[in-house]
This record gives sequence, C-alpha cells and structure tokens, in this order.
Amino acid sequence: MEALPLIVIGAGPAGLAAAAHAQQRGLPTVVLEAGGEAGAGVREWGHVRLFSQWSELVDPAAEKVLAPTGWATPEPSGYPTGRDWATGYLQPLADALDATDEVTVRYDARVVGVTRQGRDLAVDSGRDTEPFVLQVQTVTGVERLVARAVIDASGTWGGPNPLGGEGLPAIGEAAAQHRITYRVPDLRDETIRARYAGCHVVVAGAGASSQNALVELAALAQEAPGTRVSWLVRRPSAQGAFGGGDNDQLVARGALGTSAREAVESGAVTVLTGFRTSEVTVADDGRLSLASFDGQQVADVDEVIVVTGFRPDLSMLSEVRLDLDPVLQAPRALAPLIDPNVHSCGTVYPHGAKELGQPEVGFYLVGMKSYGRAPSFLALTGYEQVRSVVAAVAGDREAAERVELTLPESGVCGGSGLFDEPEQPEAQTGGCCGAPASEELLTIGTAPLR
Repeated sequence: MEALPLIVIGAGPAGLAAAAHAQQRGLPTVVLEAGGEAGAGVREWGHVRLFSQWSELVDPAAEKVLAPTGWATPEPSGYPTGRDWATGYLQPLADALDATDEVTVRYDARVVGVTRQGRDLAVDSGRDTEPFVLQVQTVTGVERLVARAVIDASGTWGGPNPLGGEGLPAIGEAAAQHRITYRVPDLRDETIRARYAGCHVVVAGAGASSQNALVELAALAQEAPGTRVSWLVRRPSAQGAFGGGDNDQLVARGALGTSAREAVESGAVTVLTGFRTSEVTVADDGRLSLASFDGQQVADVDEVIVVTGFRPDLSMLSEVRLDLDPVLQAPRALAPLIDPNVHSCGTVYPHGAKELGQPEVGFYLVGMKSYGRAPSFLALTGYEQVRSVVAAVAGDREAAERVELTLPESGVCGGSGLFDEPEQPEAQTGGCCGAPASEELLTIGTAPLR
C-alpha cells in the first residue's frame, strides 16, 4: 500500500494544496483534473473578483513549491479575479508540482467511479487493507488507477441548485433553459451584456452571487433603458440577505452587501420575498412567467439568473462507504459546525482529518465538496483541511490532530436557512452571535465587479 500513490481528485485550490503538502512530505501523488487546465472550475467564474487579497490566497506549502521556480509573488494587497487566481497561481502551481518527482498532474481525466480493489460496497472482508481503485474517463477511454488513499477535492461547481423551491427543478424549468443561466453572467462581455440590456431579468438567490448580479444589473439599468430587475428571495424578508456590512471582518465581502443594498434601494430592483418557484411557463412570444407556491406571479420575463447555491455530485462514490449528514450531504462530524439552519456566522470550529474521514478508511472529502450543500466555504478552511488530511495519510498523527482554524465573522447572526420565521435582530454584543473577533482571515468569495 505504501508504494502506491495518493490520488487527489480535482486540480483546484484545495486539490493542488493537498498535492503541495504531499510533495513536501515525499508522498507519491497523482492529481486528476476533469478539465483541460488547472483551476478549470475557477476559470468559469473568472470575471468575478474574490473577497480575499492575494496575501490570503496562497497556501504555505504551495508557496514553498513555487519559490524555486522564480514565481513572481503577486502584490499582497491586491484582490484578484478568479481568472487572475487561476492563471497567476493555480496553473503555475500545477506546473511546478508536475515537474517534481513526487507529483503527476493529469488533465482531461474525469473520475467516474471509486471503489476498493476486488470489493463492492457490501463486502466487509479485507476491505480496509485493500487499495482503492478509480475508474477514470480520458480522451482514449476508461483507465483503472490504484491508490493507497483518495482525497476528493472535486468541488460542487458542476452541481448548481435548480430554480425550483423544493430542491427539484420547477415544473417547466427544463423547457425554459434557453432563457435561464445558473451562473453570474459576465456583463463586461459585450455579447453577454447585449443579452440582458433592455430586458426584464429575474435573479433568484440570496447569497454573494446574487449580490454580484444585482449590483451589475442595477448599473446596466442606468445605461440601458428598459432594463428592469426582479429579485426573488425565498425567505420572508430580504433583511439578512445583504450580509454584515461594516460589521463584516472581510472588508470586500461587507462592501459587496452594502452595494447590493444600495442597488435595491435605488429603485432599480423589485424585491419579491417568500417566493419559492413552483412553475415556469413559456409564453407564445418566448418570454417566461414564474409562479410561486403561495400564488405570486412574475410575468414577461426575458432572462433568469439562478444563483441558489450548489450541491455535491456523489454519483462517482456509490461504491465508497460514506457517513454523510442527511441534510447537508457533508461529513456527519462536520455538518453541525457549518449548518446554515443553525447559524450563518463566519466562525467554524477547528476540523481536519478526524472530521473529514469516512468509514472507508483512507478516503477524505475536502474543500467545497466537504461542505456539501452548505454555503460560504472559506479558502483558509480548505488549506487547513488538506494540511491535516495529508498528515494523516502520511501517518503523522500529531500533525493531523493539530488543527487550528480561525475565521472572520460575517457580521450576520441567526440561521440563514430559516423557512418562514422572521429575521432575528443582531446580537447586542455587536459581534456575530456574540463570538470574539478574529484576526488572520482568508476566504474564497466574490466582491463587486465594478
């Protein structure tokens, strides 16, 4: 088993950081990336600016790998876009890792199944002592790779939640795909901009992505007559959808929420609360009508931007023994720490290999994938996760258990998953849920594009 490689699924921020930690420990490692480049998922939202500064977006082990290559450290105080992050850090890191003796990075290699050698899900005998087997779809066909351990850092970008308010696509949603996008559009691109200019655009969702869309669309409405925006919020109030503002310890994240609030207050955005989409109807002229379960209607819709979060794709793990929370689809031990039904604070208690490991010994979920359906994943979380997990794979129990994680408060208190209960006032202590302020901060997120 020790002669076999560690296999990391995904060449994104968490996956490459895992490979960097493995390389520093001398562990043979193979990184499998479904896309054709490092950070393929990040590149798809490349026009969006991150909350974090460059100084907060480079994993310490990755920096050690990059240092001998002559890599030029970006301006520490700058806020990169996703494209900047992918081209200025992730791709150079992948290239540097691939040039080492310990790590191989493979592209166009999509994992379609993970199992134990000679065993299906139901077989107990000898399970923990057998290596993992991964079936990988490549340009030449399906390959079979064997591994000592597997770290799944494949993320959730490929699994956007639907418009439908019940977790399933709304009736008629599939038939309206030509007018629906499940990403924040790049309104700096003239072709994409023309698609939305002068149109009635619906934005569904209440997170940072919706805030980005609202800010950009409100600006477009000032320049393109006839552009109007309807914002569908599933909660009974939009009060908590703008984040913590000045109370947010990540300045750019707070500024985004403030900009979104100003966009709504400018009159460019019409807010419909308690709107859980039940049905989408395509009219004779091709425009859409959206209906809510409570009878609300939005008619004459030209375009819909659905930014209602993401969910993990677990289909390739059908033969792996998992212990996931039934609500979040996150590791059961981690779920209580990140459950949006309980809190929306930035604070997440320290966690690592112990919480991320599964009944399938040697298999770990990390990064966005580890959060399941929970929102607001932070980059520092992923970097600390993989440091602990790789230490566990290497047999360094002391390092694996030494997990330290302090995250920024969002400035928002109360559960963000509340159904029909009113918003709760902010804690009188002035901090998120009364927790003390933290200092060393880092996040993956978005900031206004303007």
